[in-house]
Amino acid sequence: MKSFRLILFVFLSTCAQFIWSQGQDIQLTKKDSIVVNSWVFGLGFNAVDDAGSEFENVFNFSDNWNAVPYPSRISIGRYFKNGLGLEAVGSYNVYKEGKMVDGLLNMEDIDYYALDLRVNYDLNKIIGETGFFDPYVGVGLGYTDANNQGRGTYNASVGFRTWISENWGLDFSSTGKWTMNSENSTNHIQHAAGAVYRFGIEKGLSTRGLEKLALLEELEKENQRVQDSIAAADEAERRAKELADRLKREEEAAKLAALEKEKLEKENSKRNLVENEIKELGNVYFDLNSSYLSDNDKTLLDKLVDILNNNPTLVIKITSHTDSRGADKYNLWLSARRLERTLNYLSEKGIASSRIQSEAKGEVELTNECDDDVYCSEEKHSRNRRSEFSIIKI
Repeated sequence: MKSFRLILFVFLSTCAQFIWSQGQDIQLTKKDSIVVNSWVFGLGFNAVDDAGSEFENVFNFSDNWNAVPYPSRISIGRYFKNGLGLEAVGSYNVYKEGKMVDGLLNMEDIDYYALDLRVNYDLNKIIGETGFFDPYVGVGLGYTDANNQGRGTYNASVGFRTWISENWGLDFSSTGKWTMNSENSTNHIQHAAGAVYRFGIEKGLSTRGLEKLALLEELEKENQRVQDSIAAADEAERRAKELADRLKREEEAAKLAALEKEKLEKENSKRNLVENEIKELGNVYFDLNSSYLSDNDKTLLDKLVDILNNNPTLVIKITSHTDSRGADKYNLWLSARRLERTLNYLSEKGIASSRIQSEAKGEVELTNECDDDVYCSEEKHSRNRRSEFSIIKI
């Protein structure tokens, strides 16, 4: 039976190793992610062919194309996961003297202005994502003031963007513009080239990335199935070992519990002993309006020093108090003076300040009814002029 389990284990382990190595070869990389949602800002140049011949002689640069030698086109657009994009384009140009415009020879330089709104569609949604090459088509409406004639236009565009980095790229397009007023103006073509900057980016997986992800999930499921089979083959042996280990742990736990109980009892006994010793010391009592230690007080504090020296881990707290006579502010100051003299005495005896916590409380914690509204004898008032000791840690 052991031999069979060993053979099964080796076989399943080999399968798991093979599946794991396949998964290592198929990993999602940066190339598998694409931009699915972003803003795109563009700045570049435009050239206008308004010769009147529409799509004839489109490459007759010398006679038909008009351009200026500085950036003349600006655009802003928002592109969505479904491949659609909304873009606004503003452009400026100059119909040059000597060029063909609306079928006639232009006799002077004439400004050209255009504002166009269009809806684009990313053709990668049809031909497949590349991550760096984005061809698109678009349709829209615009208004053009050209050749001293204002005209509304129906527009159709074709172009592509090529991305140099995640944010920067180049944009090339051509747009046919059909006039809404054929009596006074002709149709024309506008070409554009420029740099684009992409921001507000949201990323997703390309088609290849989604395929990789699906394959990785399948490999993970298969790997899990193999691992489950290995776990099932080892289950009986694991349970036997677990039972033995549990019995051993229970035995060790019982021993530790007994030792811990004994240790706790010793610590409690020691704490009770130290608490009784400190309790038997009593308090340091002061004369009225005085913070000086008497000989009896010093004898008491010497005993406290012995207790601290005999218990190196002991940390105590000293609180100093006054009776109710006098102003609150004065009593708080007086209790601080009493506390200071007590701490100084212990420090002179070699007790580290880290082993003593302290607090001056003035008259706020009286031991009897002798507050400002109650007449008491001097003996009762004297019980409140004290420094007390309590254990913080041992």
